[in-house]
Order: sequence, then structure tokens, then C-alpha cells
Amino acid sequence: MDEIKNGKNNNLTLVAGRLANFTKEELSAKYKKIEHKLFEFANFMEAQLAFLYTPISSELPTREIIKKALQIEKGVALPVFTDAKNAVNLYKISNYNRDLVTSANDILEPDIEKCKKIPLEAVDIAIIPGLAFDDKGGRIGFGNNFYNKLITKLPETCRKVSLAYEEQVVDQIQMESRKFTVDIIITDKRVIYKI
Repeated sequence: MDEIKNGKNNNLTLVAGRLANFTKEELSAKYKKIEHKLFEFANFMEAQLAFLYTPISSELPTREIIKKALQIEKGVALPVFTDAKNAVNLYKISNYNRDLVTSANDILEPDIEKCKKIPLEAVDIAIIPGLAFDDKGGRIGFGNNFYNKLITKLPETCRKVSLAYEEQVVDQIQMESRKFTVDIIITDKRVIYKI
């Protein structure tokens, strides 16, 4: 267990060091490339319902992706986190400005009074956040296990995709289980399919 934790810390330090070399403008340009690739990605464009997330701190800023997906009339579901067993409920939004509220954890979430709850089985593609990734689909999240649990509950047919700066891809991420991996990682330089 300590070996996994040390490996994660080393990878996070490596990624943080790499990203620190870029200005905000350079990271913004890299993000635009990632966004462009996502909207050219057949699995995303063909999906009826896409699971997305609103970012916290060092995750990629997905606001424009959510707005653009809504503009092209793609179904967008966002998570609402509950403390009960680290549960995640999905709600479909139709308007970025009207359907979101700030949670107690300072995260933008769907307003459950306005938005329709969506079953996990309805999701065609899930965009999963993370801080570091490897080419086998391994990821390091924030350590709260919300997304690990979500990944295992999504339907087999659902593509699990992460968006990342190329500098967030490392040689290897040690994981307790490979059942928590993503299928595809889209970076500003390439699209990585899990080996």
C-alpha cells in the first residue's frame, strides 16, 4: 500500500513540475487542442448522453466543453456528489447558466430541483477527470474514490475517456486494481487507446 502511495506522490510531483513550466496562455492553447480533438472524436460526437464534470482546482477547465456540447444539442449529465457511501447521482442539464448551483464543497453541480436524474445505464460516454495518467488507462484522481466507484458502475458499452495535457501522462501508475482504468486518453498531442 505504501509503495502505491509513494508512486502516486512521485507521479503527481513529476506532473506538477512539468505543468509549472507553462504559462496560463500556453496551457490555454493546449486545452483548445484537447477540446478540438474531443469534438472530432467519433465516440463523443455519436453519443446521445455524455457524462461530463465541472472542474475543481487542477483539473482541465471543462466549462467550454459543456457549453459547446449543449449548443450542439448533446445530452449532458453532470454529477451530484453525496456523502452517503461516496455516492454519485447524475442529473441532465440543458442550460449551463441556469441549471447549476454551487455545492457546499464549492463545486458547480446540477440543481436537483430543476434537473432530471439520469440512470448510469443511459450514459454513452463518460469524461473522467484525473491528475495523472498512463498509457494503460491508469489514472490518479483526488483520492476520494468517487470516480473509481463511478467507473466500475458504468455500463460495459460506455466509453470511459479522460482529457489531459500531454505532460500529465507518465510511464506507469501503480493501481490497486485495473478495473478503475479509463479506455481512452485525449491529450493535446495524441489520442491514447488503452494497451
